[in-house]
Amino acid sequence: MSKELTTIDQSNSRTVTRFRGRLAERSRQVKGRLCLLDARMRTVMAQPDEGAATAEYAVVLVAATGFAAVLVALLKSGAVRTLLMALVQKALKMA
Repeated sequence: MSKELTTIDQSNSRTVTRFRGRLAERSRQVKGRLCLLDARMRTVMAQPDEGAATAEYAVVLVAATGFAAVLVALLKSGAVRTLLMALVQKALKMA
């Protein structure tokens, strides 16, 4: 009878040891995944409007290009050219 109990006790001991090993491994996996999730959440929360900023830059660039085109069209017109030439000539006469 004692041999049977010793065999059962050893078998249970091995089962408990394997269970503890698997439990420790799962615990490490869960902690690792939680760490990654925490890092992702911190990254998302730190820069929540990164895409919006890129879209804003695009809108500003389009507006600046349009404004530049309007300025070029104005500077090519005869009235503005005459006005600028008169301004430059007056400035050169004063110097």
